[in-house]
Amino acid sequence: MSTLNILKSKIIFEKEQLTNYLEFLRNKKQPIVFTNGCFDIVHRGHIEYLAQAADLGAALIIGLNSDSSVRRLKGETRPIIDEYSRALLLSALSFVNKVVLFQEDTPYELIKFIQPDVLVKGSDYKPQDIVGYDIVMAKAGKIATIDFIDGFSTTSILQKACVPEGKLNSI
Repeated sequence: MSTLNILKSKIIFEKEQLTNYLEFLRNKKQPIVFTNGCFDIVHRGHIEYLAQAADLGAALIIGLNSDSSVRRLKGETRPIIDEYSRALLLSALSFVNKVVLFQEDTPYELIKFIQPDVLVKGSDYKPQDIVGYDIVMAKAGKIATIDFIDGFSTTSILQKACVPEGKLNSI
């Protein structure tokens, strides 16, 4: 299989496509780590966050907001990078096992389906406020928060790129 096809095989468009993979991981007793986000303009902060998340288990699954979901959350001018391109970029990371697109505003239904052992978000969240906290805690899983790197965010990148200040809120 070509390298590109390997990357494409990591991208999941319907959560049900994960069934066999999740069963394999559970049979091998390999801890599943889940995180989610828009990952619009992938940058160093994302890479370091995701690498640290991957270290918390055997398989890292990323829930990726679809374009329509990002628009509802961030406004009509977002995302800057389309969903397939964002998914392909994330799938190119060696420590990412699967990238699953979801259409909803939150990944709650996806987390309920995956039943991860470890749920990861940025440290700007209190664990009990993380979407899916109840699901993971009900199965005696773990909630982990990871610190962000100052100055590395899509917003700060757009600011450095000289996006006019009045336009930034609409991006």
